[in-house]
Amino acid sequence: MQVSVETIGALERRMQVQVPAARVEKAIEDRLQSMSRTVRLKGFRPGKVPVKVVRQQFGQQVRNEVLGDVMQQSFNEAIGQQKLVPAANPRIEPVDLAQGHDLKYSAVFEVLPVVELKGVDSLAVNKQVVEVTTADIDAMIENLRKQRPTSAVVEREARDTDRVTADFVGTLDGVEFDGGKGENVQIVLGAGRMLPDFEAGLKGMRAGETKTIDVKFPEGYQAANLAGKTAQFALSAKTVEESQLPEVNDEFCTQYGVAEGGVTQLRKEIEENMRQELAQTIRGRVKQQLLDGLAAANPIDVPSVLINEQVQSMQLDFARRAGVRDASQLPPADQFKDAARQRVMLGLLVGEVIKSANISIDRNKVQAKVQEMAEQYPDPDQVHRAYRENAQLRSQLESSVLEDQVIDWLLERAKISEQPATFKDVMNFGA
Repeated sequence: MQVSVETIGALERRMQVQVPAARVEKAIEDRLQSMSRTVRLKGFRPGKVPVKVVRQQFGQQVRNEVLGDVMQQSFNEAIGQQKLVPAANPRIEPVDLAQGHDLKYSAVFEVLPVVELKGVDSLAVNKQVVEVTTADIDAMIENLRKQRPTSAVVEREARDTDRVTADFVGTLDGVEFDGGKGENVQIVLGAGRMLPDFEAGLKGMRAGETKTIDVKFPEGYQAANLAGKTAQFALSAKTVEESQLPEVNDEFCTQYGVAEGGVTQLRKEIEENMRQELAQTIRGRVKQQLLDGLAAANPIDVPSVLINEQVQSMQLDFARRAGVRDASQLPPADQFKDAARQRVMLGLLVGEVIKSANISIDRNKVQAKVQEMAEQYPDPDQVHRAYRENAQLRSQLESSVLEDQVIDWLLERAKISEQPATFKDVMNFGA
């Protein structure tokens, strides 16, 4: 077999392969002999069909199949001989398939880049050091209170955060318009769900009061007949209710799943959750710094075929999350290309770290990861069973653990600068 390789791009290769005709013809003859022992033809006993008859009946079909098989087999032999690692399947371009001639074809493909890791020992990360304070926990409890407000009727003028129940009728040049009328509509002042002029008109009203206000519709308003125009609204305030936050007591605790231990236990669980989320966020930032540093120290060409595959994966992921079923509604591929290129490059670099550092998956960490996931579900056994039976889930979990091991390996060699910070600095929430 004769093989020659031409470099036609940074990673693209064109390989010319010539396979001796004798090899092809022998493969065809072997295939026909095998068929003669298994094929069923009318007038012949099973296993007794002459090869000549099989050749007459199936010769061209067998030849086409064998040519495909020989091209695949010889391609695999050729890349091994040339020590090339294709990034994906090649594009085969037949040159000479004539009977009695040597089989000749071109295979065009991209190869994976050769990666020689650099800069691992000079990676630098800035790690935030944070304590969850009592004030942070207080702020979280206050946030939980705001999630379960109650309302109480008040005999005063309406102000921001109050809920006003009102009737209204809108007119334009004295004529009512579609969508401009409502009865017993509840409006929270300051929530921004109504036009600014409308909310401003309700503010200061007491239950039982009526008045007429002007409301300016914005130029780009969705109803074209109202856009840029000023309408009049007759308002009638029915009730004004003040938002009140619940007391932090045993009843409040049960609403957040704490049946025993009251406020003390609630604070303990909140603190634990805050620490977990904080640790995950800080590790995520450290991980990103490590990977960015690794990429900066090891700029490599990335096979376009892998970028395109990643773009398609990102588009499908977007479709799943957005509930998009029509392919025409997907964002254009170019929008994902930079992120896809970065993902592929980091994947190749992480793979090289695993290879060069001889990192193998830690089964104890995999089990710990499964246990951590299981504890978040009502039926932990179901999660363990899914891990055992679902190969895709198992692969995803193991890949995640292996990547964590790579980050730990890099972190052991990186220069770490600790930076004091607050919970609010990191999580954008807190005291």
